[in-house]
Amino acid sequence: MGTTFSLSTLFRKKDIRILMHGLDAAGKTTILYQLKLGEVVTTIPTIGFNVETVQYKNVNFTAWDVGGRDKIRPLWRHYYQNTQAVIFVVDSNDRERLDDVASEIEILFSEDELNDAVIVVVCNKQDLPGAMTVTEIAESIRLNKLAKNHATAIFGCSALNGDGLYEPLDWLVQMLAKKQITKMVKTPRKTLPQGSSAEKEKEVWSVTSFLKGRIGTVKTYLGF
Repeated sequence: MGTTFSLSTLFRKKDIRILMHGLDAAGKTTILYQLKLGEVVTTIPTIGFNVETVQYKNVNFTAWDVGGRDKIRPLWRHYYQNTQAVIFVVDSNDRERLDDVASEIEILFSEDELNDAVIVVVCNKQDLPGAMTVTEIAESIRLNKLAKNHATAIFGCSALNGDGLYEPLDWLVQMLAKKQITKMVKTPRKTLPQGSSAEKEKEVWSVTSFLKGRIGTVKTYLGF
């Protein structure tokens, strides 16, 4: 049945490219280095970008943390090519700029180069008194209305203590794996790359055979 099939097989020799977006001071860089190092580091406003490789569940994420100041935001689109996922970080205490958040997320959903990307909204600073709830933020930025044609989810977290940081990654891995498996299942046998070994071909098609019709059980199958 191929039950040893794993995430490393799905994403073999391929990093997952993630963009970390959000307004300035939302906590993008703090989240990046909490995921990378498991600790809080002192940060300064990001003028250009930070890029790090983060390994999670045997998957390598190349995470691009791009500056969020208003004058920099028009440059975001230059990072979209080959992006498979976007983490949009929201400051849960910044009520005054929720309209700006909604506008920027709407732009993300309209970008052709992100049509196939999965987008997760992360509501940071949930540990602070007076922080808006995830539901309040989702309703305020009209996420359900904006996310008509995208795989999208929203989570709360605290970059300072690490609470809730891995649930968004779990969701991203699940969605990306589901997309990859769906692509494999839909790929006709005749389109397999020429020169692939018989063993590799056997592995690919035993996997697709096993998973065909079982896409809804990907989360359980991958061991989340």
